[in-house]
Amino acid sequence: MGMSTEAVGSAGTPATAEQLVPLHRNRDFRRLWVGQAFSDLGTTASALAYPLLVLALTGSPVQAGLVGSANLATQTIFGLPAGALVDRWNRRRVMIACESVRALTAGTLVVAILTGWASLPVIVVLGVVGSAAGVFFGPAQSAALRHIVPTTQLPLASARNEARSYAAELAGPPLGGALFALARFAPFMADAISYLISLVAVASIRRPLQDERRGKPEGLARSIMMGLRFVVKEPFLRAVLGVAPIVNASFIGLIFVLVVVLRERGVPVAGIGGVQSAILAGGLVGALVAPWLQRRLRTPVLIIAALWLMVLLVGAAAVAPGTYTVAALLAIAILPSPTINAGLFGYQIAITPDAMQGRVDGAISLFATSLGPFAPLLAGVLVELWGGQWAFAAFATFLAVAAVIASVSRGIRTMRPLDRDADQAVDSPGQLRSAIDGKS
Repeated sequence: MGMSTEAVGSAGTPATAEQLVPLHRNRDFRRLWVGQAFSDLGTTASALAYPLLVLALTGSPVQAGLVGSANLATQTIFGLPAGALVDRWNRRRVMIACESVRALTAGTLVVAILTGWASLPVIVVLGVVGSAAGVFFGPAQSAALRHIVPTTQLPLASARNEARSYAAELAGPPLGGALFALARFAPFMADAISYLISLVAVASIRRPLQDERRGKPEGLARSIMMGLRFVVKEPFLRAVLGVAPIVNASFIGLIFVLVVVLRERGVPVAGIGGVQSAILAGGLVGALVAPWLQRRLRTPVLIIAALWLMVLLVGAAAVAPGTYTVAALLAIAILPSPTINAGLFGYQIAITPDAMQGRVDGAISLFATSLGPFAPLLAGVLVELWGGQWAFAAFATFLAVAAVIASVSRGIRTMRPLDRDADQAVDSPGQLRSAIDGKS
């Protein structure tokens, strides 16, 4: 049965007039989007400033790298518990608390820099606390989106969020570098302000951000296992576990290979930075084009076609002559990525029970990024052993594996139109337990 736009909203609840208007007129979505635009920009700006600060204080690249490694480790350790806890806590309060903590840690670092007691331990601790808050904010925001945006608009909302992320990745590092050159504390001050803006935006959202919770929550370990079992048993989510880690790691490796190849061919550092910016710009263009594609092609067709297009473009980069020709092919290859992400993420939210949103988001996010840390190392080994062209060919092969998984996956090939899923969401405790246990 299709969803009646006169009776059903984003989570199977009565729709308000605002839920039925175009997405750009949805006030709560605008508030969340604008708040996160500032937050993302501040985060990407300070991400560059952290190692610059440690280098300025210690002169040690190893210690500068320690900050980034500690933050990544925090995201890995807290990923699954954060999703489970978010599912039992009030999402609005979680998001406000997380932005408060992140604003406080950034502000504390500003004070530490100005008073002269900033040191490596202080920077690492503040970075870890801020990263932990970000880990909790992520699944809370993703789960809340289902209550802000009608189900049929989830892919479009995801595409808008993809555009926001690519824009922040494009503008954040130059902004962080410029602010750091102005004053060491400046990027962290901007980061603190960005979190306060996000906090106000979240607090101003009017509608409830979750369904009413009934019954006593399970223990934390059991709750995490329930989430993992749900992901593994759901064919679509199982397919995402196969596709997302390979695609994410492949692009991380490809960027690393490109940097090494450009450097070996004598391209100056400024030129390499320009090439990376062009590739990110390709992702931004892809995010802006995604809604147009979503209106014209079925989501499974779009995802599978986009993956095979990536394979062809990266394969062409392996044999293409000329340095900048290769860079241009990679910039075009990243164009379909936001479309894939928007389709997968929007459908993930739509088919996941409200009480399970945090755990599913935490599990998918953790596994999607699980291969990323190994990608630069693998890329370096491939370049050293076989050279840049064969390294590009190897990553084209990895992308082909992801494309094959998507092409043969029943979970992706049988994706239903989202307007049918709003009425089929599994939200009662009995239905939820049956879905997890594989019972009818």
